[in-house]
Amino acid sequence: MMSAKNAIPNISQAQAADLVKRRYALSPSEVHCLPSWDDQNLHLVTLDGGHFVLKIMNSKANKNPAMTEVQTYAMNFLQEKGLPTQKVLKTITGQVMFLEDIDCGHGLQKFLVRLLTYLPGIQIAKAPLSPELLHDLGQTAARMDLVLKEMEHPQLSALQRDDFKWNLSNFLLLEEHMNVLDGHPLQAGVRTVLHQYKTYVGPKYSAFRKCVIHGDLTHLNVLVEKDESQAYKLSGIIDFGDMSLGYFVHELAISIMHTMLARPNPMEVGGAILAGWESVLPLNQAERDCLFWLVLARFCQSVVLCMQILTVQPENEVYVMHSAKNDRLILQQLLDLGKERVEEVWFQAAADFSRQKSEMK
Repeated sequence: MMSAKNAIPNISQAQAADLVKRRYALSPSEVHCLPSWDDQNLHLVTLDGGHFVLKIMNSKANKNPAMTEVQTYAMNFLQEKGLPTQKVLKTITGQVMFLEDIDCGHGLQKFLVRLLTYLPGIQIAKAPLSPELLHDLGQTAARMDLVLKEMEHPQLSALQRDDFKWNLSNFLLLEEHMNVLDGHPLQAGVRTVLHQYKTYVGPKYSAFRKCVIHGDLTHLNVLVEKDESQAYKLSGIIDFGDMSLGYFVHELAISIMHTMLARPNPMEVGGAILAGWESVLPLNQAERDCLFWLVLARFCQSVVLCMQILTVQPENEVYVMHSAKNDRLILQQLLDLGKERVEEVWFQAAADFSRQKSEMK
């Protein structure tokens, strides 16, 4: 049986350059590694000054190529509709993705490979987060999901993903890994969120609006760059590997939660993102009532699943724990403040921001 470690690609710069020459007729002059969880991403600069990202999927993706096919189609679909996503390029034989036999030190293995356009900018986690930028994030996230709702593809059902632990619809799968919190001070808090999800959120799911979601709109997967006025503007959304059939409110909860990790005062995040989201897609009452618990559910997923991943991938500690840097502290802060107080802050801030935007028009 292949180990989780062996499933992760780790090709050399020379291998990457050769692959791109053969498959795309491009000549890289520079190859740089980009951060990744369990795939391999490489930034290529060609002799003529072109910039691309070579994405090599972990070998587990071979088991469900239909899902990768839909994700690939979605990126191109969004890009054609004016969203700031990468475009997947075709090989010299017209393929948007292909299986390649690669030796990463464990013998030849098959890996799914794609070449994508390179988006400029820095991760939003590294930029100062103005209310205007947060509003832009919420607005773009809602626009993206509305466009994805229009998308048609024969393999769309591959995004159902009932066993995917990072899918917020599958939050209760977290109970399988609660042993990693044995003796941890957050164990009681996570159990509280699990209980509230079962008893309060679960019964309201029938009122949530369904859609296809990006599912991983984190502070590491949103890019920003400066405009003419030197203010940061959203420039890219990357990494569609967690796409799933889900709910609009899940996308909003995920974007709020992960952006809180990038802010010195996390409570300031929710209101501006919410205002941007509702400028495109106002929440219904059930979605509004459950937003707090869904944000906390995502925090719990980050805490528990990152700890679980480290038990099997200790060598990936730097990247994994960077992704979950402040989640424990913020989760405890939200639990201490409680649903009523946090909702008061978020929804009042959203109302104030929307009013200010309206008065400026």
